[in-house]
Amino acid sequence: VIAHPKYQESKRIAIFLSMPDEVQTEEIIKDIFKQGKECFIPRYKPQSNHMDMLKLSSAEDISSLALTSWNILQPSDDDTAREEALAGGGLDLIFMPGLGFDKKGNRLGRGKGYYDTYLERCMKHPCGKPYTIALAFREQICESVPVTENDVPIDEILYEDC
Repeated sequence: VIAHPKYQESKRIAIFLSMPDEVQTEEIIKDIFKQGKECFIPRYKPQSNHMDMLKLSSAEDISSLALTSWNILQPSDDDTAREEALAGGGLDLIFMPGLGFDKKGNRLGRGKGYYDTYLERCMKHPCGKPYTIALAFREQICESVPVTENDVPIDEILYEDC
């Protein structure tokens, strides 16, 4: 991931804080700060499909985040001091989680449409849609995954031995 050309050239990067069953992102987050890049993480709004990408000030900043009912760390709803990526300079790259992927760039998420809705918002931003990379385990690569017209394909899937 760290040697990837898109990662190297990106300045504003959104990445998920991994759950135990996902590719672990902690070392990537540390590298984002080591390289002097800007790091944004998701804040999901429950009972909706709305998500914002909010800026982290450091890798250590993660320890100040609240744990949601889904067991995900994220900035609290009353945290208004953080920059939202689309209110500023947009994003260059989004690392995306998922449950399953196919080689055509289709992604099976957890069913709420947070990332698809966010990418639609990105497309309306003056900076346009960021490059998207899914981080996956080889076992998550499927022949095909079900999609609807609202699903936004991802640009690339990175997994072991891909």
